[in-house]
Amino acid sequence: MGERGLATLPTGTSGIGSRINGYGGGSLAVLGDRVIAVTDQQQLIAVSPSSSQPTILLDEPETNWGGLVADGCRNRVLGVRECGGQQQLVAIAVEGDVQIVHEGEDFYGAPALSADGRRIAWITWQLPDMPWLRTRLWTGELDLAGRLQNLHCVSAPTDGSIQQPAFHGEDLWVLSDHDGWWQPWRLELQDGGIVWHSSAVPRLDHANAPWQLGECHHCPMEGGGWARVRYREGIGELWLSVGNNAEEVRLAEGFTDFRSLVHWRGQLLCVARSPDRLDAIVEVNPLNGEVRILAGLEQPFPGYSVIPPVSFSFPAPDSQDVPIQGFLYTPEQVTDDPPPLILVAHGGPTSAAYPVYNPQVQFWCQRGFAVAEVNYRGSSGFGRQFRLALAGRWGEIDVADMRAAADFLATRDLADRQRTFIQGRSSGGYTALMALISSDRFIAGASLFGVTDPMRLRSMTHRFESGYLDWLLGAPDLHPERWQARTPLHQAARIRAPLIFFQGGKDRVVVPEQTRAMVQAMKVAGGAPELHWFEDEGHGFRRRHNQASMLEWLHSFYRRHSQKANDRPDYLS
Repeated sequence: MGERGLATLPTGTSGIGSRINGYGGGSLAVLGDRVIAVTDQQQLIAVSPSSSQPTILLDEPETNWGGLVADGCRNRVLGVRECGGQQQLVAIAVEGDVQIVHEGEDFYGAPALSADGRRIAWITWQLPDMPWLRTRLWTGELDLAGRLQNLHCVSAPTDGSIQQPAFHGEDLWVLSDHDGWWQPWRLELQDGGIVWHSSAVPRLDHANAPWQLGECHHCPMEGGGWARVRYREGIGELWLSVGNNAEEVRLAEGFTDFRSLVHWRGQLLCVARSPDRLDAIVEVNPLNGEVRILAGLEQPFPGYSVIPPVSFSFPAPDSQDVPIQGFLYTPEQVTDDPPPLILVAHGGPTSAAYPVYNPQVQFWCQRGFAVAEVNYRGSSGFGRQFRLALAGRWGEIDVADMRAAADFLATRDLADRQRTFIQGRSSGGYTALMALISSDRFIAGASLFGVTDPMRLRSMTHRFESGYLDWLLGAPDLHPERWQARTPLHQAARIRAPLIFFQGGKDRVVVPEQTRAMVQAMKVAGGAPELHWFEDEGHGFRRRHNQASMLEWLHSFYRRHSQKANDRPDYLS
């Protein structure tokens, strides 16, 4: 590191970031006075305070790394290596030597060690499952040389997803949703079997869908206590208990999401997010709840007020017992008329919308548009049953929930029924397209690198998601009619509303041909879709000037069609 603690990364490297499973995670581990990291070129490097030039430990072609965890007892790190379509749990010495700890499973994640380094646990899952559907827990012991002994493989008592194993003294804890919600469970080894002990916590999710490795939503504290995140109506809450059987207290109530919890020198550290400030690294004193900002939390635009989110909920269209939740951002009104609405479908689709600062949402509010982000069925944070409701019904119940959200807000004069747009990126773009195909409820829509041909995507997608589409739509050989009806490319002629598309030329997730083919199909059917192409972008636009251009074109598009709706009040009748 240099004088100010900044290291110069190896030539050709622009940053730190794992690419494992396509979504990364677990790119850093602190080992004594060194940081072991994965560069964006998938090199493993070691950064020491005594040098401004990192040491390259490993630079293996066509290899991804992630899920790094320090093994200080043996001066090495544990992690997941992905190469040649296979994954392994490995140990990497500071000299760069690699030892295979375990192999033979399709996917690995969440390695955890006890404080004395003698016990180990990790998670695996097999194709075609995703890690939020069904996983297994592995536990074992390590000898002084780091060799694995006394291995046990554990499934949840009923079908479920286990994640984030963590040792607290001699106890092993996990978050498992086999009882309906991702909740903490203490596991006890008895007579060669595992006994599951529940915790006295609310029936709420204490984690979200593990798209990335290295997630940490619970953290053991000194004296037997725990810090835990739980999601209530889409909002992340931080709860702390100090000592065994101590009453939990809520901390840092000004924040709405928390990630990467860690206990360090008697303090709790984490990444915290809020609706009106930039993300922050915070330190929480467990004795008095005092929050200290270590980095971040800047005011994004001094002098401009930030529109806060307002939570709303309504019954699912086909079930009064299932609430659908979302967040509404309403601009300051200059008239008594309800504002035009941009309804946003989040990506994933097994993900969620969180009430955290989003500059693009604020962009729309400053220009007179309301924005609603909807946690349709299939979103995480609302229990296992809600999350798995999307199985075989993608393009159906998510679309129904988005339409119902638009009607709910319009009925309460929170949005203009005649000027409601729908927008989504990636899988959210697919939901937006299917909404425009199935009804005339929306005046126009926008697809940002959205899925248009699930079958083509199925044949080209990466290994991590190779079974995901069959879960979302059903096996194509068993449900060919479903795939036909829910493929936007095959239904392009049914779209009557104006559409605008944005696509990156280097997108490897939703390949550019998906958008090209959809635009061409709409033109053949007599439509006039707009297409804006960014040759230098991948899946998600990262360059600031491209993001700005996208918003300018979107604003022009929405404003133009808002004016048309005012000229023709019966447009959607």
